[in-house]
Amino acid sequence: MSKKHRVVSAAEAVQFIGSGDSVYLSSAGSVPKILVEALCRRARLGGLTDVTLRHIHTAETANYAGAEYEGIFSSESFFVGGNVRREVQAGFADYIPVSLHETQRLFRSGCLPCDVALLQVTPPDRHGKVSLGTSVDIAPAALERARLVIAVMNRHMPYTYGDGVIDLDRIDYVVEHDAPIDSMAFQPPDSVERIIGRHCAELIEDGSCLQLGIGEIPNAVLSQLSDRRDLGIHTEMFADGLLPLVEAGVVNGSRKKINRGKIVASFLMGTQRVYDFVHRNRDVLMREVAYTNDPFIIARNPRVVAINSAIQVDLTGQVCADSIGTKMYSGVGGQLDFIYGASRSEGGKPIIAMPSVTRKGISKIVPLLTPGAGVVTPRSQVHYVITEYGVVNLYGKSLQQRARLLISIAHPDHREELERAAVERFGPRFLH
Repeated sequence: MSKKHRVVSAAEAVQFIGSGDSVYLSSAGSVPKILVEALCRRARLGGLTDVTLRHIHTAETANYAGAEYEGIFSSESFFVGGNVRREVQAGFADYIPVSLHETQRLFRSGCLPCDVALLQVTPPDRHGKVSLGTSVDIAPAALERARLVIAVMNRHMPYTYGDGVIDLDRIDYVVEHDAPIDSMAFQPPDSVERIIGRHCAELIEDGSCLQLGIGEIPNAVLSQLSDRRDLGIHTEMFADGLLPLVEAGVVNGSRKKINRGKIVASFLMGTQRVYDFVHRNRDVLMREVAYTNDPFIIARNPRVVAINSAIQVDLTGQVCADSIGTKMYSGVGGQLDFIYGASRSEGGKPIIAMPSVTRKGISKIVPLLTPGAGVVTPRSQVHYVITEYGVVNLYGKSLQQRARLLISIAHPDHREELERAAVERFGPRFLH
């Protein structure tokens, strides 16, 4: 460290946060937990009020969002993770609806203030640069706007290249704390997810550029691409399922038009294997979310295949992916960013992939979205929809054609009910 006076304890660091401040928390595996914990301890001692915490997904860190901190902290997330879902639904925390590529504009335009940025970084390299590691996402915009930057310096954080490499001098106070960063291991896909993965994989050609979300379906897709050639990656995030394809040379980015040969992402969620893979790997480019999720940048690569999921799809193709009725479940995220970007890409394929029913057997293809449900992807932007019962392409199809196609990939137990709803909506001609 070139300036020893900047090294402080977590308890000392959070003393610089005042009542009324707007604070940005870095996300996913890079959440500075020790700072959040210290801030909560300070809050319990009194004298701190009206602090707004903004973030994307803060993994398992959520004690700041509970009822006990009402009046002290206000949590406003750009994506509702499982750790704050109950608090958002109960009204103790809140959600800002926004496509992820727009989140940085909220800070940069001054629409949302950012007084303090709490981050996690690597130790400096020989040039005095540190890396934001596994989560770049919104942080560059927060760094630009914040009057105060506090960072946990952690030797376990992988050093990644791209927009997350910053001058150490940009940080006002450093808290040295070496601890393994949060990891996430996904369950193996079940039989339904494997079938969905196979249907998706059949649409992926040699030279495609992939965007995959998180979870078992993306892993099921990746596991069935070993015979493809020259795949590229331009995505919001990736996890362990990608690594075997990189090691086998299937993913090499050689046919990308921009960032050729690079795996482009904005944040990572996976096991230590992923973190070891990205550490000082110049083939991985971590960019801010305003870049990775910009539909017009996405579209510059040919054959973009974007695979996202849904909570419900109605018979006209409207996709709800953020809420269960009026109850927020996740958020807009980057779904529409990539659906639109893929649709503009030469030879691109936007895909909504989901099981036909919930774990309770409720159909995910429905006559009407549940009242209060949010439309994340409008029907005008929906192309491929996939369930374990098949693949349909709604692009250019009329409302009645869409209904017939969607009913054909619904669970057989629900098709008759869906047909009755379609007749009620479109009239008896629907049956002919």
